[in-house]
Amino acid sequence: MSETFLPELPQELWRAGKLELAHGVQQSLQVIRMATAGLGRYLAEIESRGVKDLYGYGRTASWFADIAGLSVGEAGAVVKRAIALNPTRALDGTEVPAALPATAAVAAEGLVGDERIDQILEIVKKLPAEDQANAEKILAGLAPCAGPRQLARAEANLLGLLDPDGKEPKDPEPKEPRREITLERRKDGFWKLTGLLDDETGARTAAALEAYAQPRPVDEFGQADLRMKCERMGDAWVDILDLAIACPDQPGTSGYRTLVHVTIGLDELKSGLGTACLDFVGTMTAREARLAACDCLMLPVVLSAAGEPLDVGRLRRFVTPGQRRALNIRDGGCAFPGCHRKPKNCHAHHIVHWADDGPTDLRNLVLLCGFHHRLIHHGDWEVRMAADGLPEFIPPQYRDPLRKPRRNTLHHV
Repeated sequence: MSETFLPELPQELWRAGKLELAHGVQQSLQVIRMATAGLGRYLAEIESRGVKDLYGYGRTASWFADIAGLSVGEAGAVVKRAIALNPTRALDGTEVPAALPATAAVAAEGLVGDERIDQILEIVKKLPAEDQANAEKILAGLAPCAGPRQLARAEANLLGLLDPDGKEPKDPEPKEPRREITLERRKDGFWKLTGLLDDETGARTAAALEAYAQPRPVDEFGQADLRMKCERMGDAWVDILDLAIACPDQPGTSGYRTLVHVTIGLDELKSGLGTACLDFVGTMTAREARLAACDCLMLPVVLSAAGEPLDVGRLRRFVTPGQRRALNIRDGGCAFPGCHRKPKNCHAHHIVHWADDGPTDLRNLVLLCGFHHRLIHHGDWEVRMAADGLPEFIPPQYRDPLRKPRRNTLHHV
């Protein structure tokens, strides 16, 4: 074994160049590892002779813990590693070979540290006894240049070659996956969603949410998406719910995004003042009811001043499947300038609201994603149908003093 010494440190280390710093770290690490390997040889010899006879301790780990100022658990890991790397002797004096002789050789050169030695030891234990020696040589050859992932991959390859069928499963039938969802309404009107998913379902849920939680592209005004990731994930959950509810086979909704029971008078609904009840589970503002009513089933319930139902309107269907297909073809997605969202993520918005006697035909409908649908209802943007039958958007004056109409050119080349 060649001797390696620490490089002489400059008196003013801050003057050292980056290569000198890197070389200093590498040489220091090699010296530490070589010293640790030498320590292991001493501990293996003490274990062979018997620490009780030498020092009166019951275990080598207990003695070393006192000497090094370590806990017994910490000292035990060092002793275990030393015994694995070095030959010892049994009570009758016969030699017990090292479990990891090839790894011991690279450790003595300072080329591998404790973490990789422990990883190799755990891998070798999993292999059949007749294959351990060859596998250990392979892993020891990889260890100086490999990280934990590379060794884990080598372990998988070795197990696949030596035991392609794997261990026989203990359970003949797979267990039912455990899934739990709890949904409760808080006093402040928000809903708290908690759950527990099995690994496969959790991975599928994460993939679906990540796909819809990507930041919105910077628009033509240079406005970036400022939502935090948790907010984008929440909005992605809404998009996925919309897709599920829009399925024609969805029980209870028959492909309609929302069923709204409006428990306010139509005049209040038109003015945007007052409150409405959403499916009898809580209140919502009349403005929110107007937004939801663009693309849903609306069941108006007219109440008297005392709250007595005077008339329950008939369920009316708004945007037909044929109209929706035509909208998808015409707009190609969210029609708001610069938006990339596809038709499946969009709502059918009434330019002139149906509560204001707006007709449900193509010249009064436009596709909008959830974000831009809300922006049109609650912001200062305006949408209108141009003379050529395509929607165009008029920005607020603070964005464009001339309020020049704009269109989305991303969906059609």
